[in-house]
Amino acid sequence: MKPHRLVQTATLEIAIEESGPPDGPPAVLLHGFPFSPRGYDEVVPLLAAAGLRVVVPYLRGYGPTRFLSPETPRSGQQAALGKDLLDLLDALGIGQAVLGGYDWGGRAACVVAALWPERCAGLVTCTGYNIQNIPAAVQPVAPAQEARWWYQYYFHTERGRAGLAANRGPLAELLWRQWSPDWAFSAAEFAASEAAFDNPDYVDVVIQSYRHRFGYAAGDPALEAIEAALATQPKITVPSINLHGATDGVGPLPATDIAAPHFTGRYERRVLPKVGHNPPQEAPAAFARAILDLAGRQGLTGAD
Repeated sequence: MKPHRLVQTATLEIAIEESGPPDGPPAVLLHGFPFSPRGYDEVVPLLAAAGLRVVVPYLRGYGPTRFLSPETPRSGQQAALGKDLLDLLDALGIGQAVLGGYDWGGRAACVVAALWPERCAGLVTCTGYNIQNIPAAVQPVAPAQEARWWYQYYFHTERGRAGLAANRGPLAELLWRQWSPDWAFSAAEFAASEAAFDNPDYVDVVIQSYRHRFGYAAGDPALEAIEAALATQPKITVPSINLHGATDGVGPLPATDIAAPHFTGRYERRVLPKVGHNPPQEAPAAFARAILDLAGRQGLTGAD
């Protein structure tokens, strides 16, 4: 495990990895499920070399991050992810940062960008607008997309909970391969992220996340106001770059940019050929370039 420090918020002790000059423009990079901060290992040096202060946290339920109280619901709902990010910015004294993420991390970044735009200098999101439309979750989608979400429906059952608990590594590796068919990751690369799943709250947080988004689990009562705001599908007004892997196996590239109407500020979609669901690890230079473009920084030597 790479060096990290623990930052305390109202509900969590969040493990973060930091790089770059402490007084540089901040960028916070967030991983998804089932991934870890290791996805940013090739992105971080590029940003730090360009003078950015880079913070990469372990999300709730991952790695050394821990809940402070046994009474706090082990929720993985979108409001929790967004509030964790906002609380982390407060705890670190960061007034405004460029936010970047994919999967769950992209959702957290989108939540903060939408509800607290003054805290977001720019947004790099993967696959577009990642705020869930939970009131519409009961509506079926095309059968091909339903099939891609098999793991979500699996987690709705107690068999799925038991399967995740017993096979958290093999299940994650299967999803990596299905979601990024052109990414030939090594056993060592997977093992480096797999270590982050060894967290006492991992299973509970994951299961609650996938049940809550379909209305099959209650949310944390403390987060109801945030969820209500997200149910309105708020627009994102901050400068944004949407990185979409052309071979994403869970969020396929649409023929037209259906995410664009959700963004009312400066917005650009960049399609990444032969890249799947994990752009920072599959295309680190492209991810770093997007962060630097929003930060107004140059100096990505050798990365283009």
